Amino acid sequence: MKFRPCIDLHKGEVKQIVGSTLSDDNPEVLKENYVAERPSSYYAQLFRRDGLTGGHMIMLGPGNETAATEALSAWPDGLQIGGGITADNARYWLDQGAEAIIVTSYVFRNGTINEDRLKDLVGLVSKDRLVLDLSCRKKGKDYYIVTDRWQRFTDVTISPETLDYFSKYCFEFLIHAADVEGKCRGVDVDIVKLLGRWTPVPTTYAGGARSIKDLYLVKELGRDRLDLTIGSALDIFGGDGVTYDEVVAFNRKRFR
Repeated sequence: MKFRPCIDLHKGEVKQIVGSTLSDDNPEVLKENYVAERPSSYYAQLFRRDGLTGGHMIMLGPGNETAATEALSAWPDGLQIGGGITADNARYWLDQGAEAIIVTSYVFRNGTINEDRLKDLVGLVSKDRLVLDLSCRKKGKDYYIVTDRWQRFTDVTISPETLDYFSKYCFEFLIHAADVEGKCRGVDVDIVKLLGRWTPVPTTYAGGARSIKDLYLVKELGRDRLDLTIGSALDIFGGDGVTYDEVVAFNRKRFR
């Protein structure tokens, strides 16, 4: 289990956003926790220097292509990239230096899984360079996969069967608990427990982490099978819950 870094891009800037406030219909409700003065390449260089591998960079909407390319140039093969990835541009982003592509919305149509698109992507980039983003929100007793920047519910729930199915097409999962994303009120312990029991492939959990204690909590509840991303609580993103030096030290302790 390790800490994984992230870079969230919105309108060309590095930001930390409360995930549940993303809305195409009502953009005025967007809540930004942090807007960086430094470029995306600064964070890529920082993560590269400290050996923080397996990080994800998400383009939240249009206007992020230049910033994404700059970060990938700063650390070739060091970051995974997601946000608007399709069969038409997947190869392009790998050529720009992405370690892997992250896909969600493209593999769903009208709320259901589009297996043809999954197969096309695997044929195009190979399974070992494809990460599936199965970010979810809770409705009733179940966690449903959400698409289109976490705004639209699919008909697909997080379950052992769902995870086994998707694992045939990718080498990793990225799963944001979108309801708590950016709120720094603690991780969603229920989904962490479920993922720790069910996931058949390496999985990164994101959402709600607020202190270094959450790394140890996810390690325990996730049965040492989940990695954790911390965003808004991290001091390099304007947070005061955990320092960047702490997460670097955590990884070095785990891997020495």
